[in-house]
Amino acid sequence: MWIDTHCHTKHSYDNWLEPLDLIRRAKALGLDGVCITEHYSYEASEPVEWMGREEGLMVLRGVEIATDRGHLLAYGMLDDGWNVWGRDSYLPLEEVIERINAIGGICAPAHPFREIGFSAMLDGLLELQGIAAVESHNGGNIDSDNELAIKASTHMGLPTLGGSDCHKLAAVGRCATEFSTPIRDMTSFLAAVKAGACRGAYYAPYNRS
Repeated sequence: MWIDTHCHTKHSYDNWLEPLDLIRRAKALGLDGVCITEHYSYEASEPVEWMGREEGLMVLRGVEIATDRGHLLAYGMLDDGWNVWGRDSYLPLEEVIERINAIGGICAPAHPFREIGFSAMLDGLLELQGIAAVESHNGGNIDSDNELAIKASTHMGLPTLGGSDCHKLAAVGRCATEFSTPIRDMTSFLAAVKAGACRGAYYAPYNRS
């Protein structure tokens, strides 16, 4: 199964990508599902989940969290109660990971080697504890950024995720995650990542390996 595990729509408020367009594009590309990871808020993606049901595409939901040491993808929360800090940016990295794990979720550093502002962890990733995976393939990265993330994940013995990080329609599905076990919902998604039954990759319709 192939799922684009890092997608944004206009509900992230930094783009104009219509959720319905994203869903239909993902279906046209042959993806089995997408995970909407709007910036800062889990609850913001609720309308997209309903659209997915109507269109016949599995839509899972997570959130992209801006910490003081890079961006995290988090999955497994049920609402925005995960955010106990009362702000959207520069949240304390270790405390966020601890909080997400405590409520039964998982974290994966997003584009950890993209050197733009506070979005990257760089070599600090190698000492990071409590994460379940690393985003090895990000559609917004240059290849060398992804290569560093692949090497880091191998060094850490962690599974990898792939996501387009789409903020526009043309970017949907540039990278995705291949799951070796069936994914039906967030529960099976979490179990697969924890079991290492996934790998990030460049998605085949874009003719990448």
